[in-house]
Amino acid sequence: MMIKYRVHEVAKDLNVPNKEVIDTLQKYTGEVKKHMTALDENELDLVFEAFTQKNSLENLDAYFAEGNQKETVVEPEKPDVSIQPEKPAASSQPAKEAQKPARKAVKPGKITPVGPKPQQKTPVPSKPVQNTQPKKPQPVHNTDNSIRRPMGRIVDTRASHVELDKYNEKYDRLASEKINTNNTVQKQKLTQRSSQYRNKPRNSRKETEAERLRRIAMERKAKPITVQIPEEITVGELAMRLKATAAEVIKKLMGLGVFATVNDVIDFDTASLVAMEFHAKVEKEVVVTIEEQIIDDSEDEDDNLVPRAPVVVVMGHVDHGKTSLLDAIRHANVTATEAGGITQHIGAYQVKLGDREVTFLDTPGHAAFTTMRARGAQVTDIAVLVVAADDGIMPQTVEAIHHAKAASVSIIVAINKMDKPGANPQHVMEQLTEYDLVPEEWGGDTPCIPVSALKKTGIKDLLEMIILVADMKELKANPDRAAKGTVIEARLDKGRGPIATMLVQNGTLHTGDILVAGTTVGRVRAMTDANGKKIDSAGPSVPVEITGLDDVPTGGDIFNAVSDERLARELVEQRRNALKEERFNARTKVTLDNLFDQMKQGDMKELQIIVKADVQGSVEAVRQSLEKLSNDEVRVNVIHGGVGAISESDVMLATASNAIIVGFNVRPDPVAEENAKRDGVDVRLYRIIYDCIDEIESAMKGMLAPKYREVALGKAECREIYKISNVGTIAGCHVTTGKITRTAEVRVVRDGIVITEDKIASLRRFKDDVKEVAEGYDCGIGLEKFNDIKQGDILEAFMMEAYRE
Repeated sequence: MMIKYRVHEVAKDLNVPNKEVIDTLQKYTGEVKKHMTALDENELDLVFEAFTQKNSLENLDAYFAEGNQKETVVEPEKPDVSIQPEKPAASSQPAKEAQKPARKAVKPGKITPVGPKPQQKTPVPSKPVQNTQPKKPQPVHNTDNSIRRPMGRIVDTRASHVELDKYNEKYDRLASEKINTNNTVQKQKLTQRSSQYRNKPRNSRKETEAERLRRIAMERKAKPITVQIPEEITVGELAMRLKATAAEVIKKLMGLGVFATVNDVIDFDTASLVAMEFHAKVEKEVVVTIEEQIIDDSEDEDDNLVPRAPVVVVMGHVDHGKTSLLDAIRHANVTATEAGGITQHIGAYQVKLGDREVTFLDTPGHAAFTTMRARGAQVTDIAVLVVAADDGIMPQTVEAIHHAKAASVSIIVAINKMDKPGANPQHVMEQLTEYDLVPEEWGGDTPCIPVSALKKTGIKDLLEMIILVADMKELKANPDRAAKGTVIEARLDKGRGPIATMLVQNGTLHTGDILVAGTTVGRVRAMTDANGKKIDSAGPSVPVEITGLDDVPTGGDIFNAVSDERLARELVEQRRNALKEERFNARTKVTLDNLFDQMKQGDMKELQIIVKADVQGSVEAVRQSLEKLSNDEVRVNVIHGGVGAISESDVMLATASNAIIVGFNVRPDPVAEENAKRDGVDVRLYRIIYDCIDEIESAMKGMLAPKYREVALGKAECREIYKISNVGTIAGCHVTTGKITRTAEVRVVRDGIVITEDKIASLRRFKDDVKEVAEGYDCGIGLEKFNDIKQGDILEAFMMEAYRE
């Protein structure tokens, strides 16, 4: 720890005014010091160096001459630097120098440098006070006999004699006063709370809350602040931005007739009114989301638009010939590959008609594929409604009409199976009018084309009508922008990973583009067209099959080509979290209002199912169909749905959750099959959705809780009462109708009122226990709990029988 050496002490020790020391410090450090300022080591070095140079002598002979005189030792009055040279040898001093008057002893504290040579002008650097002894000087030998110089000693100005007694006394006093903590240079001074009120009058009072609020309001009014408010903001956040308390904001809201707590959300208009009450300037905060940063949703200018191919969806009831009609158009055999002749996937094909191209989507017609069919209508321009001439309009046909109308697409009706004997196109057109589809022949705007997919008649007329409707719609898109479109179908390929069929609706998709599709992200590694040919780019209205996504997307997801992969992955993570949150919130929380319902649900049986299918659309269709089978007693819960073969992890999940696995157009791998056999997991494989639904429904009927009904066995009249100790009351009865069995339950009826229901504890005839007593016989009946039986009571015997509907 360094001792404080103040400016006035240095000046006193050097025997100079304070101003000289202060001026010297200002000259070399640029800082103005006070006389009480404590100096550090570097500043002391500067002062000693400066004054050493200032007091240096040209010739030190006079000083050395003092060696002949008797030294006078002066006791220093304070701890100062003193120099006491040793007396040189008398033989080495010249006689004439000895005659010189004696020089006074150096005053304590005066620093006088002495060098071995008189010509030496460079001062020795000085150091602060140190308790060291001066070094002994080396004798100077001179070979010149004419000039003899005295032998002096070298005095180091850094060496000094310090009297510590005074400082010890000072520190003892400081320690006794317990204030010795403030003994370091440049120590931060802490402001005490009591010093805040030191200069205030004793009778000053504390500012009240009302005065403080008034003062803050006046300050806000004098200097208004600017706040940015988004579309929605919590009360607490608004208070923070207004630099006010939540209570103040709530008070203002109550004044406006809005009752909100600190965590409630208020809209921009309400928040603006509150901010104006606080004299704040309001600016609308524009929140730029990641989607806005990386996805270009700007409208295209008319100059950039070019004509595109129409997208046509073929819709209709199951088995009305949709795929056969498309097969006739494409000249390809698609129907043969579908299980049972039922389309179970969405197919996307591009057909060349002369110099024009048309994109066709084939959607399934079965009721289970409602979602897929709706998805097909959302991305198309023209809907071809296939109606069988012999069947007419069926339920799925009506559904298809509603989907097409909801999607605002043009409808062309193809009346198929005209080659059948029972074909009646007039009846079909009459039915169409019931759904606001008036044929063109009858003055309406719905073209009705009779065709036969089997005989390939009327196909040309249908294609011409499609081209005509497409020309009237003037379909255009901008190919010179980032691609945007819809995922038509997706599946998991064992070798290539997730594969998605996509329809580009605007822009151009290139190989290598970064895609965001719903909750999946990836880079387009490979792209093939409808014929399986590899292509590098796909423009508007072109269906393509791509690989490179990190997961199987959901059919119907919108995909966008983006530029920043990091932000794209961040966006997908946000969407996944939002989806998890949505699923979590969908589960009903137990409250006092729904507690009884939840308790009843606890009694319900659950059928856990894992669905695996070849494509994502089939997973959705099977999931929806099975969940619709739930009733009041058995709930079907699809705990997992995925694309691809049944794997070992699926079997593990089924084992853990006691579920059955439903495979649709997929097979289990060998390890999964072996594990399923070992763990007893039920794996059901189907190729047609009808079979799947029927089997699950039959299995559910076996899970239904059996219902009970009462079966009357017989009646007995109580004619005598016997009270037996250690047994209780026994009713002596006569069986009037039916029979009374030992295991039956008994209802006691007195004057037409049911007194109680109980079980038979004992049934006897005379002294023998019997299993049953027939009509017309007497018996003794003892009940388990009821003893207050009286003469004339009727005992009705019955049993509860379980049955299934």
